[in-house]
Amino acid sequence: MTSDPEVQSEAQSEAPVCSSRGCRSTATWMLLWRNPRIHGSDRVKRWAACDEHEPTLREFLTARGFPCETERLP
Repeated sequence: MTSDPEVQSEAQSEAPVCSSRGCRSTATWMLLWRNPRIHGSDRVKRWAACDEHEPTLREFLTARGFPCETERLP
């Protein structure tokens, strides 16, 4: 990590933000999902999630029968 504040600011602005409504936390997870009634297996949507909201967002998707994979962000 660099100590240059300008470079750090740019990296932070590029980091994904949690997709949960009203949350502005930096995402630590990426949920890869799709609605099989509308899209084929080649169409995957992505939601970013912080540690707090990852379980809630994943539950929302899986409760609707949407295939969902969760990946930890670096």
